[in-house]
Amino acid sequence: MNIRSNSMMALACLVCPALAMLSVPAAADGDPGSRSARHAASQQQRQAAPMTTAPQKPGGAGVKLEYRLDATPRVGQATPVVLQFDGVTDAEGATVRLSADKGLALQGSSTLALPAGKRTTATVVVVSEAEGLAYLNVFIRHGGASSAVSVPIQTGTAAPTLKSSGEMKSTPGGDSIITMPVK
Repeated sequence: MNIRSNSMMALACLVCPALAMLSVPAAADGDPGSRSARHAASQQQRQAAPMTTAPQKPGGAGVKLEYRLDATPRVGQATPVVLQFDGVTDAEGATVRLSADKGLALQGSSTLALPAGKRTTATVVVVSEAEGLAYLNVFIRHGGASSAVSVPIQTGTAAPTLKSSGEMKSTPGGDSIITMPVK
């Protein structure tokens, strides 16, 4: 409520007693629609982004992994990554090992133990050291099988680039090939 609103309300009450019966809260905020719009916007910000389900490959560990980033990755700033595991059926549970690509630092523990029969949620913190695309690698071991999932962490707008280690040549048939040196 600003000072002009207070003085205008006081003036209206002095001039016309019927105006004093108006609802003060409606007049205090100015536009009643702006209050509800601000409330809706703050509700949206509080709601977490939806989880992304990682693809499962046949013959893998069979543990469902969902993930989301709870902040926009920025160079030098911590980014919480929420990991949710489900479907652990082995009586001994499952184990998870985490690693980060070059350009991404993992803070905290790099291993997790998942109990059988329970959904487990863990928040892992990563720090981007440079702009670009890097991955948080999640290795799951369950019942003698294993799976690997790479969670993309895009920092800034720098697009990933591929390094070419060969040169483009044409075959006698007109096809293009890339020749690469043997290492």
